[in-house]
Amino acid sequence: MAVAGTPAVSEDAAAQDAAEQESAFSHPFVEPDATASYGDHPDQVVDFYAPRVDLGGAKAPLVVVLHGGAWRAAYDRRHIAPLAAFLAGRAFAVASVEYRRGGAEPGAAGRWPQTLDDVAAAMDALPGLVADALPQADPRRPIVVGHSAGGHLALWAAARHRLPDGSPWRRPGPSLGGVVALAPIADFLKAGELSVCSGAALQFLGGPDRFEERRPSADPAALLPTGVPSTVVQGDADIVVPAEVAESFVRAAADAGETVRLTQVAEAGHFPLIDPAADACALVAEEITRLVAVAG
Repeated sequence: MAVAGTPAVSEDAAAQDAAEQESAFSHPFVEPDATASYGDHPDQVVDFYAPRVDLGGAKAPLVVVLHGGAWRAAYDRRHIAPLAAFLAGRAFAVASVEYRRGGAEPGAAGRWPQTLDDVAAAMDALPGLVADALPQADPRRPIVVGHSAGGHLALWAAARHRLPDGSPWRRPGPSLGGVVALAPIADFLKAGELSVCSGAALQFLGGPDRFEERRPSADPAALLPTGVPSTVVQGDADIVVPAEVAESFVRAAADAGETVRLTQVAEAGHFPLIDPAADACALVAEEITRLVAVAG
């Protein structure tokens, strides 16, 4: 697979992106109510945020959050903690999942197979972890929310029953209530064409020699249809993961006979979707609420 050069970006677009990123990353880390491990590695942990609303004894819907950062080690779950707390304030119980990132080379995107090992293990362990660490939550049919590379992981988690036979990550059937993917790296071919995050998807799969071999086990666009209700939320001014990636994934879903809802946020870039100070973040909460109702 060839990786094209990075498309030219205007000074205004770059300035908008920088300002939006600064705002999203300006919020202080929010300490979780509990943290639990799903493995022995320091990155195999989940932070739990209890709902900040009195539900009168009812169980809160569980929202699983997967952070982004191009699967690179420099970005961990701390930057998405304000979003997790924001959702807890909207009466959700929230599980923010950490996973192994990076690689042997500095700045490498993801680890194969450890990144996917961890997401699969965390999702499988969540019912038990929730019972102990977050008893206010209803772990049945959780809604998974992921941003950027985390959006890829959320869509991938919903498609595990579509993985090739013999895959160690395969499940017998869908187990999620829905997915809200925020500016996801959802189509690896289109992401490669656009050199999204400096060719992160190509790096994640181990380079051009392994790309075609591994893509059927990792690319959400290659794992359709899933039967899991899914929404993609995309800023139309995103220069980090451009809207073309989301649009390509939605078209692939339609070609596979599945409808994926695409909600475009006018004049928004990549980071307002996880910024509690931005209007886009409220829209994300609304999409989660809609899928909770669909999941029943």
